Amino acid sequence: MNKIINTNQAPAAIGPYSQAVEANGMLFISGQVPIDPATSKIAEGGIVEQTQQVMKNIEAILTEAGYSFKDVVKSTCLLSDMSNFAAMNEVYGSFYKENPPARAAFAVKGLPLGALVEIETIAVKQ
Repeated sequence: MNKIINTNQAPAAIGPYSQAVEANGMLFISGQVPIDPATSKIAEGGIVEQTQQVMKNIEAILTEAGYSFKDVVKSTCLLSDMSNFAAMNEVYGSFYKENPPARAAFAVKGLPLGALVEIETIAVKQ
């Protein structure tokens, strides 16, 4: 049976989806944009600040579900502009100091609310 994961430490869904769904020891986190849950607005600053906020949102959802970054096996990073890749990658890497997960990164035409980055995550209980 699927378990819906929801925390007020990450932004509320802005559409018909859940923050995350746990099924059979796997956690599927919806794409997180850099919304600060305290203000419900996009984090101020550029790609560095936005990526930090996205990763904080992912961490809050992982924690709520009883997982950690060590359980993450796959991420998909969506960028509004590939020129932001290096800066996003540096912040992203700071959350995965060893044994980083598999990952894909794409440039897309646009992201919700004008965000510069969105990251979705899959974690598995070891």
